[in-house]
Amino acid sequence: MKLPLLLYAAAALAAISAPLPCPAAEAPGYPLKPVSFERVRLQDSFWLPRLETQRRVLTPYAFEKTEEALSDLRAAARLLAGEELQNPPPPHRFRTSDLFKVMEGAAYLLALERDAELERQMDAIIEVVAGAQEPDGYLNATRTLYPDLAIGMMGDGRYTYVDHSHELYIVGHLYEAAVAYYRATGKRRLLDVADKNAKHVRRVFFEGDPNYNGGKPVMQAPGHQEIELALVRLAEATGDPTHLKTAQRLLDIRGVTYAPDGQGVNSPSYAQQHRPVTQQQVPAGHAVRATYLYSGMADVGAMLGVDHYDQALQDIWRSIVDTRMHITGGLGAVHGIEGFGPEYELPNADAFNETCAAVGNVFFNWRMFLKQQDAKFLDVAELALYNNALAGMNLAGNRFFYVNPLAADGFRPFNHGRPERSPWFGTACCPTNLARLIPQIPGMLFATDAEGLSLCLFAACRTKAKLGGVETQITEETNYPFDGTIRLQLDPKTPARFAVRLRLPTWTTDRLAPGELYRYAGGKPDRAPRLSVNGTQTAFTADRGFAVIEREWSAGDELVLELPMPVRASACRSEVEANHGRLAVSRGPLVYCLESADNQRHAFNYLVRADAVRREAELRDLTIDGLQVTAIATPAESLSGDGSLDAATATLIPYFAWNNRGAGSMAVWLPDNAQTLRDGALQIDDNAQRFASAQATHTFDQDSVQAMIDGRLPKHSFDTSLPRWTSWPRRGEPQTLTVQLKQPTPLRTVQVYWYDDHGGVQVPERWVLEVPAGDDWAPFKLYNTDNYSVTPDQFNVVHPAEPITVERLRLRVWPQPDAAAGVLELVVEPESD
Repeated sequence: MKLPLLLYAAAALAAISAPLPCPAAEAPGYPLKPVSFERVRLQDSFWLPRLETQRRVLTPYAFEKTEEALSDLRAAARLLAGEELQNPPPPHRFRTSDLFKVMEGAAYLLALERDAELERQMDAIIEVVAGAQEPDGYLNATRTLYPDLAIGMMGDGRYTYVDHSHELYIVGHLYEAAVAYYRATGKRRLLDVADKNAKHVRRVFFEGDPNYNGGKPVMQAPGHQEIELALVRLAEATGDPTHLKTAQRLLDIRGVTYAPDGQGVNSPSYAQQHRPVTQQQVPAGHAVRATYLYSGMADVGAMLGVDHYDQALQDIWRSIVDTRMHITGGLGAVHGIEGFGPEYELPNADAFNETCAAVGNVFFNWRMFLKQQDAKFLDVAELALYNNALAGMNLAGNRFFYVNPLAADGFRPFNHGRPERSPWFGTACCPTNLARLIPQIPGMLFATDAEGLSLCLFAACRTKAKLGGVETQITEETNYPFDGTIRLQLDPKTPARFAVRLRLPTWTTDRLAPGELYRYAGGKPDRAPRLSVNGTQTAFTADRGFAVIEREWSAGDELVLELPMPVRASACRSEVEANHGRLAVSRGPLVYCLESADNQRHAFNYLVRADAVRREAELRDLTIDGLQVTAIATPAESLSGDGSLDAATATLIPYFAWNNRGAGSMAVWLPDNAQTLRDGALQIDDNAQRFASAQATHTFDQDSVQAMIDGRLPKHSFDTSLPRWTSWPRRGEPQTLTVQLKQPTPLRTVQVYWYDDHGGVQVPERWVLEVPAGDDWAPFKLYNTDNYSVTPDQFNVVHPAEPITVERLRLRVWPQPDAAAGVLELVVEPESD
């Protein structure tokens, strides 16, 4: 194992010491140039309301929820100013990154529409951030407050545990926020902070700094990618090419100068450190880290004008779409590592599909499109955007999914302790990622090059671009994604010759998305896309997924692209065991799901058949939380209580809109035969069957320790309809709870639902979990982004850092000083077979 690493290291050391590649005859960069988002004015009923929700709800809400991160920075700034701190905030590895993402999104909103109050808020935050930067450029609030403290997953000092410390991940998001704000306002204060930090990183990691690592270059790539693509943006904004070189170096040493040796989050593949990036052929490890890495590789390759990352990126992309992508565009199906598993491992109820991974899928495919100019990449970006990414936030903009399964029974918690959306998370990367993604969507509608205009994603809007050397007004009208007609009016100031490329989505062919995973039952749609120019149907040349029309254009010319949008049923490759005997319904780019809110029975109790979906499904208007969507009503059969099949109508809604009306059952992949229906109907996990016994150091005589493991799920933390365990009246006294399982169980999660009567029994001050270690007990090693939360009204979830099988568990609970502790339910979720 060591020998190849040394050989790779020698090659990498030579590569990173080499000068920047000579530019090609044409300036390096992406061959396609997007029309920047601030130059596009939305006029549609789909994306424009989301931008308004972002401005009115999500951004202020996210700033409120990241106040603790701002408090960390304030404390660091006060300490650097010479103030003695009495009670500094406790260490936290990554939450300032969430604040920086919210700032990035806010900057995009300012670019779209200046807002004096929001700008003042940003300026005030920026002053705090600048004050928290140390004189040499280092910026990490926790390490400024606790420079030498040994902190779990952060090591015992600065840059001592780059695998998991998130130090470079945090500043990567700082760079992106700084560039966005500079471009929105022209103000350099945050950009200068970012520039100073990036120079510090280059010095410490590649040149050597006497204050870090004994003066030797760290020469290790970060465990969580982000800084690589952020450095590219910083290089563009500052005009400093050394930032681009730093990004290249961080890419080229990954899997070369260092590789961890462990399992789970400490495995070589978890952070894509198992081999050099140019030799990686399949997606591996944590899906968010992976998509950020692939985005950075595309950026660096394009900006340097080099192609040595291209083959790896194409191989990885092909492996994703052929073997590892859910039909919703979700990536990272596997719990534990939040990442990629073996080929065709695509579970439904057990799918992870982190919202951030969908955002990363959009970023990665957008860059691949700009580089390869092939619409298939846009089709994957669109699939992930309209389905998995948008599902990550409710329509009101204040409740979120971290995990995005393709089936839910309405009872079992799946979303970090809830069977429904959460108001926030202890690890809040997902809502803050949406805060920065949505304002960028207008910048993914058009791209230009010397040949002309590419129509990428679709939305009603107006913009201007120079086409054929002439300033041209562009107006798009459409009700996409619920209607497939796109009208494009061109108004050049003077007649001009150029090409117009209009995307012909993969969903208009024999499958919903590129790749070999999914095919329509029944083959291609009955009608192909049609294109007309000034009212006359026109033949067109198809090139890499685009209809291409090149001619001289005059003011008022109009193109109409008609994309047929029948309701379709998709079948999955037989290698995906979870979808045997099932089909998924879609229309246009939208994947649909059956939710109990619209149907009389549990979602797992319906059967639909491909021919009925294709030939008899009807469209219906449905309003969900103020948004009018197109629902699908299709003939179906439902399983009755006596086991017979009844004729029924199944109503399906777009997947992105589910769980906006409270917790309920949901399914994307529906049985297409009676056997599959009966095998899967109402398979609700009975947590109580896993336990043999429970014990506690003290139990109130009117309560029961067995209540913790009775399988009854509470509605809220003051649910008095259920039995419970409490330590009343032992106020402030630590308690120990021990449970015995019936058999050795490989753990996926342990979940605790606290009882709180707002009086004598309250959520505890803190708790920890322990596992057997011989005749003693040892700490339960937490997954790297987990913490022992004490949030009421939900399950508080922890995951193991690496695979572990146990027969006993122990909870040590420290109540608040004037209260006893209480538990309504303890859930042990095993790893699936």
